[in-house]
Amino acid sequence: MTFTGVHSVRQAARRRQGIITLFLLVVVAALAGAALAVGDYTLSLPDLAATLVGHGEGSDNFIVLRLRLPRVVMGILVGAAFAVSGALFQTLLRNPLASPDIIGISGGASVAAAFSILILGLGGAAVTGFAFSGALVIAVVIYVLAWRGGVNGYRFVLVGVGLAFMVQAMLGYLMTRGDVREVQQALVWIVGGLGGSNWSSIATVAITLAVLLVMVTILSARLRVLQLGDEVAAGLGVSVEATRLTLLVLAVGLVAVGTAFVGPLAFVAFVSAPIARRLNAAGGLALVSSALVGAALVLAADFAAQHLLPGELQVPAGILTGIVGAPYLLWLLATTTNGGGRGA
Repeated sequence: MTFTGVHSVRQAARRRQGIITLFLLVVVAALAGAALAVGDYTLSLPDLAATLVGHGEGSDNFIVLRLRLPRVVMGILVGAAFAVSGALFQTLLRNPLASPDIIGISGGASVAAAFSILILGLGGAAVTGFAFSGALVIAVVIYVLAWRGGVNGYRFVLVGVGLAFMVQAMLGYLMTRGDVREVQQALVWIVGGLGGSNWSSIATVAITLAVLLVMVTILSARLRVLQLGDEVAAGLGVSVEATRLTLLVLAVGLVAVGTAFVGPLAFVAFVSAPIARRLNAAGGLALVSSALVGAALVLAADFAAQHLLPGELQVPAGILTGIVGAPYLLWLLATTTNGGGRGA
């Protein structure tokens, strides 16, 4: 292919990526608008717009700005965090099953949070700190056990899946030890939900994500080189293991901060990047598209969990994300080739 042909292909890919990004932004905005307007107290679009620009009535301001908007903003932030984390794991380890919710990292946060509530009797910020620490501890254990002169994606996933089963057993044990009221409080850390969102938590999440995502952006060029293979990357001057470890730490940080504030929200990290890549109809990182898909999935799941279930039933958003993600996992397992699966 000539240089002109290559340039034309790249231009077409950029145009498609731009269109997909714009489409996903519209989807996220539409879902956010629906979540802000619909409920027991429904607002018209003009009233919603007036409230968002500071000209709403007292009741509208309270319902939108104090109750619904924090939930929406937190959903967008943690959805993006989970999605980018999943994309990094799957790309770095070249395995579509290498997702933090599949390999036990999200579960580690859940166990630590449940332990702090049910055994130590803690609450508030202390629970969040335990959840963050739990995710980091499980990630370190997986990395150490999977290390054999380097990290192989297939071994990493197998070790992670084994630890995920252990984590689930620990969760079951903790649930049997707790009081009924304490177990109900711990439920959000087991299935995930946006009900406890507030502006203070949002500020912490936003600042942390800003730092992590800037670092991911800085290292994205090296990540693209790693996609060419370790030998090629080393030949081009990239420190393969150091770069991979750094990016894995960032990925763990992203999922840890999200899980620490809203719980695990199963399968958001797992499915977002594959959906984004299919939409872009090309390889590559698709980190921006993945983040938007993750935000859209969380908002859609939370809206459905609050308003679309029969009998006016309301459940945590994590139950809906699990229902959507589980069939995809089964399909992936049924179609994955031997030897670790297809590359992410």
